[in-house]
Amino acid sequence: MPSAAFPKIELHVHLEGTVRAATLLEIAQRNDYALPAATVDELAPLYEFRDFAHFIEVWVLTTNALQTAEDFRQVVVDYAAEAAGHGAVYVEAIFSPSERVRRGVAWEELFEGYCDGIQEAHERFGLELRLTPDIVRGFTLEEAEEVVRYSAAYRDRGIVGIGLGGLEAQFPPEPYEPAFALARELGLASVPHAGEVAGPASVRGALDTLGADRLRHGIRAAEDPGLLREIADRRIVLDVCPLSNLRTRAVASLAEHPLPRLVAAGALCSISTDDPAMLDTDLGRDYEVATSFGIDPRTFYEAGVEGALCDTGTRERLQAIGREFDWTSLSRDADQTQVEVP
Repeated sequence: MPSAAFPKIELHVHLEGTVRAATLLEIAQRNDYALPAATVDELAPLYEFRDFAHFIEVWVLTTNALQTAEDFRQVVVDYAAEAAGHGAVYVEAIFSPSERVRRGVAWEELFEGYCDGIQEAHERFGLELRLTPDIVRGFTLEEAEEVVRYSAAYRDRGIVGIGLGGLEAQFPPEPYEPAFALARELGLASVPHAGEVAGPASVRGALDTLGADRLRHGIRAAEDPGLLREIADRRIVLDVCPLSNLRTRAVASLAEHPLPRLVAAGALCSISTDDPAMLDTDLGRDYEVATSFGIDPRTFYEAGVEGALCDTGTRERLQAIGREFDWTSLSRDADQTQVEVP
């Protein structure tokens, strides 16, 4: 089916990982930042990931090219145009401020640039965007709490939650409990990564210790039937990123992806791209993969509405879009077409 054939909600996309190769090279050049490649073709082998740790290594290398408020604004606006072209009506985007701060970028430069970007994106494309900055695993608790405080200062400009990202297997969620307690105190939701490359214990820690309102990934919950039942019963939305899981080798193949089992068990699953430029995907392709399992795209849309950390008025508008769209017009055969992914 055409990429924009139905409305989409994306709750999990890292803005630093949305920068397409040509734009990355342009930004690196204007910031005098050395990349290990000078052309789009030369960059391609960099994105052939051996495993999740290698993905994080490349992610840090490439995203450090972003250094100014203009860079951050451009990244948001560029991705808003791309996502809207695939039918997105609401996006919650992630950025990792403390990584840039360690490189000498001012907190205000980051937050002003990203928040300016979501305002411009709404004005130009009518796309609703919100921001959910990540605390980086392995960084200090003091840095984590600074992320929370700056995020809270920009709540009136679209910051709605705090995440936890990075090397999940090496850094469990529990040590970051004070930062997430502070986030709750300051009115920010909890949206940590969990259950991507680490198992059910990571998911349990995110739920019990960090008070997760939603789980980024969460797919490894499928390994624990009791935990999966709890997630379904509590209506904890999972941000599922099928092609990301394949590219980073979190799953061995799409045929083995647990998405169908999660949905069959009653878990609410939304669909997202994660880092589309780095992972050779886009919102249309991830939805094609998700619907190829025979799951109605309306299921993903409604999960996205439920999981969105937006205000009541925005949620009501998203619900109205879902109600008014003629989902029956979508071809059942197209929805269930098997997708070939190299």
